[in-house]
Amino acid sequence: MTAETGAPVIVVLGSINMDLVTTTARRPVPGETVVGMEFVMVPGGKGANQAIAAQRAGAAVRFLGAVGDDVCATELRRALTDSAVAVDRLRTVTGPSGVATIIVDRAGENSIIVVGGANARMTELDGDDLAAIAAADILLCQLELPIDTVTAAAGHARANRTTVVLNPSPARRLPADLSANVDVAVLNSGEYDQLRPDLTLVPHVVVTRGAAGATYRGPDGTLRSQPSPEVTVRDTTGAGDAFTGALAATWHRGPEWALRWACAAGALATTKLGASTAIPTAAEIAAAVAAE
Repeated sequence: MTAETGAPVIVVLGSINMDLVTTTARRPVPGETVVGMEFVMVPGGKGANQAIAAQRAGAAVRFLGAVGDDVCATELRRALTDSAVAVDRLRTVTGPSGVATIIVDRAGENSIIVVGGANARMTELDGDDLAAIAAADILLCQLELPIDTVTAAAGHARANRTTVVLNPSPARRLPADLSANVDVAVLNSGEYDQLRPDLTLVPHVVVTRGAAGATYRGPDGTLRSQPSPEVTVRDTTGAGDAFTGALAATWHRGPEWALRWACAAGALATTKLGASTAIPTAAEIAAAVAAE
């Protein structure tokens, strides 16, 4: 916790991308061309989205990641600093930044193609990165970076009693030495079906279920469900990231509180177009929770 505010200190090790978002009445089938209705470029990436979400939900966040030396890098860095996320560990590497091409249909559902770019260059952590992880309350990771880097970070966090929150997305089999060091796993229902065998020893598992809210399984096997507030959905892109960041920011208040806060954050994120641009503030989340 920070001495000044009592806010949890979260280090996010993750990706940062420029999202190229096109809205259309329906997503095309293979070989088909459809007419788009709107196009925007907005900063995104699971790591950056979750960092901004955690910061806006009340945490003090430092970001570990990489941008390229291209035209996107300045805006990507600014997206973090404008949300008060610390970027002293955001490195610049030669080559392009990460990019995601996103198609959003009239129902708010999306299809996404991610090109890692600079994110794929995050193959090692230096001494300052490791010191930041050791000093944090929570290490928050996803799988859009090389998995060996995530595994090394989780092991270092566990050795220094830093809580490890993992969003294993995009879903892939988890190495045993990664899953063994995860305290909290946050994933959607499809990812959970795929990764269930790898989560057996993870003490806290949170599964997001879209408009149905989320479920939680604790160390003793107890199950809890949390409904999601009813909202008018415009774009589901980044809703899971808003959920995960808010959950990490409030985890110190207990799973029940964190789950409720996260469901509200995820729901609110679907009411606006884009990922990082749709993430709600703590005041907005609090208002939604109070209205339940």
